[in-house]
Amino acid sequence: MKIVAFPRNEQGSGASRRLRRAGQTPGIIYGGTAAPVNISLDHNALFHALKKEAFHSSILDMEVDGKAEKVLLRDFQMHAFKPLVLHADFQRVDANQKIHMKVPLHFVNADVAPAVKLAGGIISHVLNELDVSCLPKDLPEFIEVDLSSMQAGTSLHVSDLKLPVGVSATQAKENPTVATATVPGGSKGDAASGEQGK
Repeated sequence: MKIVAFPRNEQGSGASRRLRRAGQTPGIIYGGTAAPVNISLDHNALFHALKKEAFHSSILDMEVDGKAEKVLLRDFQMHAFKPLVLHADFQRVDANQKIHMKVPLHFVNADVAPAVKLAGGIISHVLNELDVSCLPKDLPEFIEVDLSSMQAGTSLHVSDLKLPVGVSATQAKENPTVATATVPGGSKGDAASGEQGK
């Protein structure tokens, strides 16, 4: 994704207020060997970009003063009650250094999972994103979680996920739960097992 920014010379809260009144959002690019650069971005373009999932988990091509840099969105501040982006932080990316990012999880095939289809169960998503480590070129936009083999009463853990080549989960040692399949009380499955027990 490409984003255009402009160098920002004036600093301080007064300068930031003037920028916002002019439809701009103050920001900063930091990291790498170069010095931090204060920037301003078109507010409406940034506001709409923030609504896209990929903007939060992709390497962005940022053009500042005609020069392109690879950056990641690291943080942004919103106004407490107005649809207004107050500030955005971007980090430079080195192609040869691993990065840590939170990547969204996309759950698929819940409707064909035995837990749902045969037992009338419910699959709950415990994690919605995964902290990963990889080189910038290997960063996935999202990670697909296939739920098709989940049985009632089972859980899916990080170790069960098929991660793209070059991508590792930073929480692999803790192996947290990603999704669980449960059968609600009083369902057909419970009634059948109750009758069998008589």
